[in-house]
Amino acid sequence: MKIPSIIPITDLRQDAASILHKVRKSGEPLVITQRGRPAAVMMSVEAYEKSERDHQILMILANGDKEIAAGEGYSLDSVMEEADRIIKGKQ
Repeated sequence: MKIPSIIPITDLRQDAASILHKVRKSGEPLVITQRGRPAAVMMSVEAYEKSERDHQILMILANGDKEIAAGEGYSLDSVMEEADRIIKGKQ
């Protein structure tokens, strides 16, 4: 994992438009510090949306693991059939 860029909030105040442009262009998060401590993270909308999708997928997988441990859930064959149906329906 790449270490994110870090800037103090005073730099953000002085040059917000340029910093926002850099964040959008790079797609990488930017840590904003206040009094030398991390206070916020700035990221492009695209990076945020990808992060949210990844988080949702991980939550689904975690819930699936819980269901399997409890003896619930669906067989792999039925999941694959459903996935194929969804994929073919979207084409």
